[in-house]
Amino acid sequence: MMLTGISGLAMSPADLATNELFVLVFLRGGADGLQLVAPVNDRHYFADREQQLRVTDQGDNMGLILKNGLGTVDFRLHPAAAPLKELYDANQLAIIHACGLKNGTRSHFDAQDMIEKGIQHKQNITEGWLARYLNTLPNKTNFSAIAAGAAMPLSLWGAPTAVSVNGLGDFALQADGHFNNLIRQAYSDQSVLGRTALQTFYTIDLLQKKIPRRGNGEAVPYRPEGNGAYMEDDFGKSLKNIAQLIKLNLGLHVATVDYGGWDTHEYQAYRFPGLVKSLSQNLHAFYNDLHKYHGRLTVLVMSEFGRRLKGNKSNGTDHGYGNAMFALGGNVNGGRMYGQWKGLETENLDNGVDLSVTTDYRNILQELLSKRLRAGEHLPYILPSYNAETPLNFLL
Repeated sequence: MMLTGISGLAMSPADLATNELFVLVFLRGGADGLQLVAPVNDRHYFADREQQLRVTDQGDNMGLILKNGLGTVDFRLHPAAAPLKELYDANQLAIIHACGLKNGTRSHFDAQDMIEKGIQHKQNITEGWLARYLNTLPNKTNFSAIAAGAAMPLSLWGAPTAVSVNGLGDFALQADGHFNNLIRQAYSDQSVLGRTALQTFYTIDLLQKKIPRRGNGEAVPYRPEGNGAYMEDDFGKSLKNIAQLIKLNLGLHVATVDYGGWDTHEYQAYRFPGLVKSLSQNLHAFYNDLHKYHGRLTVLVMSEFGRRLKGNKSNGTDHGYGNAMFALGGNVNGGRMYGQWKGLETENLDNGVDLSVTTDYRNILQELLSKRLRAGEHLPYILPSYNAETPLNFLL
């Protein structure tokens, strides 16, 4: 017997306190924001970056022009991000640049740990910021929070109703009918383990009943709406699973997706376009697939830090600091960039080598929590030791 596709606990169905849908996409490894959203007319960017590691205003690496940038800087999306450009031009996507942690760490472990806990410096805190938010809600369902993938991200640690789903087809008790019944009977007592098992079985049964099936019991293959063309990679499959769960009306409120591979110390020129293509095409497909939910949906894309301005000797870039974040949704003030851009002159760089952080990442989380997730009075608990700053107003 094997139980796959699930971790955490499930609760009895109840109405959610809010009908908002929030999806957090975390780019693991430190995405290069200076190649993803590039200041192509900055002479320091041009001088300090090898041609193959920068976006240009002409030629083979010519970027996609962004309207409503920051100041007089000519910001452009990476050429592989055409689907994101379409969403940006439709005012559904906003970009916040030069943001992140303000403590200067360049450690993957430390940066991810702090960002996912919603803190700025190491503290004796074990819960993730999303878990703390979920714990403020009076009512939750069996599927209030979903982590797409085999592992539960730190942002959801401490949320008793969070469920990890690697694939809807795997979300089942892998045993024949007789053995299945024996297992359920074995965990029918009122101990903590028994109650947890019963909640787990209930969650599995609920999902299996919701999945559309043919007359022979075979699950009907999922068909995206709105010409949503997901790629057949892990990131695309994760987003497609989330879209299907939303449409099954199981009470999904928060979902997280990890997209790894962004630690481009080597061969970045070869690897980066594929990463950007998957990010761009799959987010575009996901958003079109959920066209009926745009008024409730907000997607936030972030990474633990950016990359250095100058490339290294291995045709890559090393751990940096400031980075770009994306916000996508029907209540996003899209089609423009947000933040403060100091420029790439040496005196304006962090330690003379990295893009400086001018917007604390928690300012972005604060606006999301306040305007879309309605968590106002709970902000000091969700984002401890954070003094609220003036919102950027990238959300309605």
